[in-house]
Amino acid sequence: MPRERETPQQLRFRLVWSVVVLLVWSAQGLAENWPAWRGPRGDGSSRETNVPLRWGPTESVLWKTPIPGKGHASPIVWADRVFVVTALKESEQRRLLCLDAASGDILWQRIVLEAPFERIHALNSHASSTPATDGQRVYVSFLDRDRMCISACDFNGGQVWQVHPGPFASRHGYCSSPTLWKDKVILNGDHDGPAYLIALDRQTGRTLWKTMRPNNTRSYCAPIIRTIGGRNQMVLSGNMCVASYDPDTGEQHWIIDGPTEQFVASLVYNGELLFMTCGYPDRFMQAINPNGTGNVTKTHVVWQKTEDCSYVPSPIAVGPYFLLTSDGGVATCLNAKTGEALWRERLGRHFSASPISASGLVYFLSDKGVMTVVRPGPSLEIVARNELGERTFASPAVSSGRLFLRSEQHLYCIGSD
Repeated sequence: MPRERETPQQLRFRLVWSVVVLLVWSAQGLAENWPAWRGPRGDGSSRETNVPLRWGPTESVLWKTPIPGKGHASPIVWADRVFVVTALKESEQRRLLCLDAASGDILWQRIVLEAPFERIHALNSHASSTPATDGQRVYVSFLDRDRMCISACDFNGGQVWQVHPGPFASRHGYCSSPTLWKDKVILNGDHDGPAYLIALDRQTGRTLWKTMRPNNTRSYCAPIIRTIGGRNQMVLSGNMCVASYDPDTGEQHWIIDGPTEQFVASLVYNGELLFMTCGYPDRFMQAINPNGTGNVTKTHVVWQKTEDCSYVPSPIAVGPYFLLTSDGGVATCLNAKTGEALWRERLGRHFSASPISASGLVYFLSDKGVMTVVRPGPSLEIVARNELGERTFASPAVSSGRLFLRSEQHLYCIGSD
């Protein structure tokens, strides 16, 4: 049942406490929440300057908490809370967990869904959609048989609403991480059927708009939202295209056909160009001029390459550089404007997690739990290499000078204090 509304006194207390927390964080060096897939900007970037560089299975581990079940979703962080989702095979439960960011103690667990497990790809899980939070509620996304199941919970674990906004069918399973925009929760419904994008009201779960997509093909890409050329643009790849939409209305700005069928990685934007990497059956990466209208396939692709592209790991943009690692473990640093490959190096055997950036450095995390920290530039400079000692498929999170890493069995908090 929905919880009672906060009293004016409770609301004032929450606002005052939030201000206090923000002031404390500011004193610690521009600390940020990590509220959704790929962080506060949806592109893997952190503005913090005190992110750890070196650690090991025990070194610089502030806490290590066992997480029941299995999931590839990333942790998210808001103030003193860490949220993560998981799936328990025996009970067929999908759960939302809330942990204390300082101690790692599990504060509560919420059963969001009990339903038969869907068929999945060997590299997928039944809890792969990273949650999102606005500081008041946590929005989670699972598959309930053949339908999306989207829930909102408050910070005490109470369910505020739950809806099934549309169908979803894919032999590879499900992943649709919520994206927050103004009063909306936006989800990608690209699947093996009539594909769509949908926006729900944050307060009620009511559908605000639904936009049909041009093809009926699965993809798993969370959009990014930027104001570009005087327009709010929600851009994502998938469904045999790359396209931009107005996040307020769902209306399409522009579209690029192809270049392939299936997509997993999210796009990034460096203030001038959008960068995309995909996919299956053919792999490509592109730099895209985002200032178009209509079908811009032949006019707005600035450069395109087919070597060392990634399918699952999303890329990252840092200053004049564009970096990514292929699923097979080859990292590449390119000149963002021209697409020229400046260096390439094998960092490991397989990568699923998407990289993050902080203090001008890029952190690449392999499936074996090895984090390689590099400095983008014309030649390869490896700053640090750290082994966690456990397999990792989830992408890292950063908040208050700490790294949050999810392995197959645990959630780790890495820091220096």
